Amino acid sequence: MRDTLMTVIIRVSEARVRPERFEAFRDMIVTAVRELPGRYPGLVDHEVLLAPPHSLLYVSRWRSEQDLVGYAGEHWRDQPVVLPGEDEYLVAPLQVRHFTLAPVS
Repeated sequence: MRDTLMTVIIRVSEARVRPERFEAFRDMIVTAVRELPGRYPGLVDHEVLLAPPHSLLYVSRWRSEQDLVGYAGEHWRDQPVVLPGEDEYLVAPLQVRHFTLAPVS
């Protein structure tokens, strides 16, 4: 069974948002990522996680490093994808981290 499991890379981009701009930032991010699965076939799944009024996470799951390079560029490991004008919503630069799953059974 373990051999049939797909290995994915989970990419987490964390935004620390200005509280008064939280709803506008949420709307901008949801709109921006809505079409990503159609543009990037290596994107297995994605979601936006909210912790108002300060924090928003964009979590995406990718098939491979090559797929991540196609989305985020050669420096995908340490550079977040930043939308134009995004910095006006944030109190600090975006943080990006990557994870893989460890089987528990």
